[in-house]
Amino acid sequence: MTDSTLGETYREIGRRRIAAGEARTAQIRRRYDAPIEDVWDACTVPDRLNRWLLQVTGDLRVGGTFSLAGNASGEILRCEPPRRLTVTWRYGDNPTDEVELRLTPAEGGGTVLELEHATVSDVFLNDPETGMWGIGTGWELPLTYLTRYLRGELPDAPASEWYEFSPADALIVDEYGRAWAAAVAAADSADGARA
Repeated sequence: MTDSTLGETYREIGRRRIAAGEARTAQIRRRYDAPIEDVWDACTVPDRLNRWLLQVTGDLRVGGTFSLAGNASGEILRCEPPRRLTVTWRYGDNPTDEVELRLTPAEGGGTVLELEHATVSDVFLNDPETGMWGIGTGWELPLTYLTRYLRGELPDAPASEWYEFSPADALIVDEYGRAWAAAVAAADSADGARA
């Protein structure tokens, strides 16, 4: 698999306060050649989400909870179809993060997707010793599969039935990791200049 979105993806590191405290944020912005309602449904309808990401279960309403099979769980804080979804994000023993999905119509057609993951944990960059992906990298590969799903390029079956991490995926993840390391370095440099 090749990733034509590597250079077309906007990456930014920021800061904001969440319930767990002062957080760093990773923001990803990509354009999808699909109407906003289609992108929204692909990101929120369980049967569709399961085609490119993971199976989601739970009480899927504001105030309800969700669980992504073998990954994260949380509470649904805000849901404003087809524009905004905000959830808490619990992964392993880490403090509770927040993830927000924002969709807007793109100029000339299509949809701009912004995903912002706020965390008080120090998990921004890939860790070669543990194999743990950083937050930005961890979202980018699935968002690449969302591109392929919206184009009709993926099997019509749950991702758990067809997806297997490949050597091509490993190369792409390395590229994402370098892009996020550059974004973190730029943010740290800007923070140092302001201090």
